[in-house]
Amino acid sequence: MEKGHTIPIYGGQGYISLVDYHGDDLRAVNAARVSFGRESQELDERDIKLLGYLAEHGHTSPFEHSSVTLKAKVPLFIARQWMRHRTLSYNEISRRYTAENIEFWYPEKLRAQAPVNRQASVDTLEDEIQEHAARIYAEAVEHADLAYQLLLQIGVCREHARAVLPAALFTEFYLSGNLLNLLRFVTIRTHEGAQAEMVEAAQAVKVVLAALFPHTVELWNK
Repeated sequence: MEKGHTIPIYGGQGYISLVDYHGDDLRAVNAARVSFGRESQELDERDIKLLGYLAEHGHTSPFEHSSVTLKAKVPLFIARQWMRHRTLSYNEISRRYTAENIEFWYPEKLRAQAPVNRQASVDTLEDEIQEHAARIYAEAVEHADLAYQLLLQIGVCREHARAVLPAALFTEFYLSGNLLNLLRFVTIRTHEGAQAEMVEAAQAVKVVLAALFPHTVELWNK
C-alpha cells in the first residue's frame, strides 16, 4: 500500500488515509531476536512462526517498533470514541481557526435503541418511522448549520459560533501510533458490541495494517 492511499467510509462521506509508516513484519522479528544477538535479513517461515508465538503468548513489545500515521475523516461522535485510546497521538482540525469545509454525517439508515443494552442499537425502525426520523434529523442538522453561518455573518467569533454545531459534524485528524496499540484499537473497536460507525472506521484501519504488516495481522487475528 502506497502512502496517500485512501479508503472511503460511510458511503464516501468519510475516509481513512495512510500518511506514513515505519517498519514491517521483519521489524518485530528482529526486535525479538536482538535478545540473542541475532538478526534476519529476509522474512522466512521460521520468522513467521515467531510472530505467531509472540502474539499468542503476549510477548508484544517487539510490535512496538513499527508505527503508522493515518488521517481520518469521521463524525465528531466517532472521533471522541476514538480519542479515548490515549496510547495513540492526535492532532485535529480546530473550529477556532477555520470555518471552511463544514460537512455533516448523514446516516444511510437510522437505527432503533436496543431494548436491553443501554448503549447499543438494533435495525428495527419501521419504514414510515424511518422516513419521519430522517426528516427530523436532516432538519436539525440544516438548522444548526444555518445558525452557525448566521452567527459568523453578524460577527460572532468562531470559537463561540461552533458551539451550535452538532455531533454529526465531520472532523479530520492525524493519528499516529505503534503497531501494537493500533492492533489493540482494531481489536476493541471491531468487537460485536462496538458502534457500527466505529466498526467501519476500525475495519478500514485494519485494511491498512494488513497491507503493511500482513503476517502480523493474520496471526494477531488468530
